[in-house]
Amino acid sequence: MKPVGPIPAGFAGQSRLTVGGVDFAKLLERAGDTPAFLYDGSAMAVRVARLRAALPPQVRVHYAIKANPYPPLLSAMAGLVDGLDVASGGELAMALTVKPAAAISFAGPGKRDDELSAAITAGATLHVESEGEADRALAIGDRLGLIPSIAVRVNPDFELRGSGMRMGGRASPFGIDAVRVPALVRRLVATGADWHGFHIFAGSQTLDSAAIIDAQAATLALAGRLAEEAGAVPAFVNLGGGFGIPYFAGDAAVDVERIGQALGEALDRRGAVLADTGFAVELGRWLVGEAGVYCTRVIDVKESGGETFVVVDGGLHHQLAASGNFGTVVRRNYPVAVAERMDGAPAMTASVVGCLCTPLDRLADRVVLPEVAVGDTIVLFQAGAYGATASPAAFLGHPPAREVFVAASE
Repeated sequence: MKPVGPIPAGFAGQSRLTVGGVDFAKLLERAGDTPAFLYDGSAMAVRVARLRAALPPQVRVHYAIKANPYPPLLSAMAGLVDGLDVASGGELAMALTVKPAAAISFAGPGKRDDELSAAITAGATLHVESEGEADRALAIGDRLGLIPSIAVRVNPDFELRGSGMRMGGRASPFGIDAVRVPALVRRLVATGADWHGFHIFAGSQTLDSAAIIDAQAATLALAGRLAEEAGAVPAFVNLGGGFGIPYFAGDAAVDVERIGQALGEALDRRGAVLADTGFAVELGRWLVGEAGVYCTRVIDVKESGGETFVVVDGGLHHQLAASGNFGTVVRRNYPVAVAERMDGAPAMTASVVGCLCTPLDRLADRVVLPEVAVGDTIVLFQAGAYGATASPAAFLGHPPAREVFVAASE
């Protein structure tokens, strides 16, 4: 037997799975079949409201749509947050359908010329990740007869402790090393570009609240130092995000109220060069991850070598992270349950495996479940972020997972 992660508070204590107050079976009927992702819009709205209450009032909330770009979900999120952060031309096109270009920023280390052109034409802010990319953006702006809005993404000289993906304090494809940033800012200002400010992102998926507090304070100090060295006042600083969610046994949620209070104190201490600067936190996973579930139907229960395997119609081609193949060094179990009997008495130890012809397709490893039969529905929690679009959906020719968004008004 291996432990599983904690079921999110919005679903814990249920006897039968509901999402946004709607029984899961009705939602699967709406989807047409399993496998399917179900998203609770009310939970997302509550999450954004909690964050806003915790943050200082001058700090905006941005949604990084890479976490989940499902159109109904994106449309709902656009109405809740101040800005959208995108990382490709495709995401830019989606964002422009739900938010004005002035509220959209475009990051990513490999932007093609056509993507730069699309962002400049629309009026979105480019977060340039190298001097070369800045030069290309300026040249494209000249050809279009437009002044590009440009922020400089900084590769900070510190990292976010405990982060799942560290994006600072080391050589990186992301951003421009802090020591070279002032010279680039001076050049951008001299060319007449609309220099928007800084994007400083040190890492992601940390549950260490103290580490986030320290990273935010260091980010403010770095932004102030770079602005002074450049001799230019940034209109805006994206402070990044990094707030994780508890996937595994023993994980504890970050304390956003503590983080918000500390950020307010750090802002009160900021240097004069940042006195009129606007700020934002950029979050994806923390806003939507806990609001989503992945439902997959049992198609077989079998014994082999003294172990029980529950075989389902989904798998890692929809929920790669839960299989342990999305950056996890040691495979651990996401929270899992039987949707029809969430509070069922423990009756068996089994591994939940998908339908793919690979031993990697294991969604839960030797977990305790109530009695499981063919036709039951296995539900994996913490599935609202980096599921359908971050998994190899075309692998072995299986169909993509269906998705259903339960609006807050339902």
